[in-house]
Amino acid sequence: MSETKPLLDARHLVKYYPILGGVFMKEIAAVKAVDDVSLSIQKGETLGLVGESGCGKSTFGRAIMRLEEPTSGEVWYDGDNILTYDAQQIRALRKKMQIIFQDPFSSLNPRKPVASIVGEPLLIHGMTNRREREARVLELLEVVGLSKEHMRRYPHMFSGGQRQRIGVARALALNPDLVVCDEAVSALDVSIQAQVLNLLKDLQDEFGLTYLFISHDLHVVEHISDRVAVMYLGKIVEVADSKVIYKTPLHPYTQALLSASPMPDPEAKRKRILLKGDVPSPINPPPGCRFHTRCPYVQGICSKTEPPLKEIRPGHEAACHFAGSVGV
Repeated sequence: MSETKPLLDARHLVKYYPILGGVFMKEIAAVKAVDDVSLSIQKGETLGLVGESGCGKSTFGRAIMRLEEPTSGEVWYDGDNILTYDAQQIRALRKKMQIIFQDPFSSLNPRKPVASIVGEPLLIHGMTNRREREARVLELLEVVGLSKEHMRRYPHMFSGGQRQRIGVARALALNPDLVVCDEAVSALDVSIQAQVLNLLKDLQDEFGLTYLFISHDLHVVEHISDRVAVMYLGKIVEVADSKVIYKTPLHPYTQALLSASPMPDPEAKRKRILLKGDVPSPINPPPGCRFHTRCPYVQGICSKTEPPLKEIRPGHEAACHFAGSVGV
């Protein structure tokens, strides 16, 4: 990607969830869901964000949209720090930033027909003429592969793939620039996943969309992403071009993830990297490198000093004291 000003630039973003206890319900600890994360997304690209469940990737996606209020940090969108926005400015921002939720059923109101679900953003943002609104809804449904006959149906009358298409149509209603896809295909069958992924790619080409694609499925991310960021326990541990990170991962956590991912060729051989222990608690993460309690290459410095996310090769960043050395 070219080194132009990014469309979105998150700087040192932090999101802690307080844990209250005691007689006076004071804060006694905090869940460190997102801890000092800096990521940028260029206009027109797809940035894949991967990691184990509970690593903070969905929280990061919600925080950059201010669906969750960050504890600290900055989120620059198109030249403005949106964390300084008031309620009216955030409402206007919703036209530019939208989200596709993970569950295509619970994210749709079961009491409303599709025409109301997809048309609601249009109504909120000033399209009060019903005929114009329904014409726009029909246009959106046709874009995602549905038709006029689907407008009066309710969410329970659709398959999972169709419901996710409705979610995509709703996200596109206001012509956004950035769409956060939060595990947008994880609840779907594999064949339906492919249809929705191809739909997202086609829409990106047609409308010039920018995606933050959050997923725990490495193959899905590889299929759709231009760059990939790997997250572990609230921290970004590696960022690189999609082809590069799948071919030559530098961080041992990324290597372990890829070694555990099934390969489509049954004859292909891959050395499995088995990680010891469980993921530490985000309430009390280990000192130094957060991965050192499970890392096969751990050394003394790893438990004492946190490695910075730095460029090891051109365009390839990793947070590891020994990234690029023998065995890592």
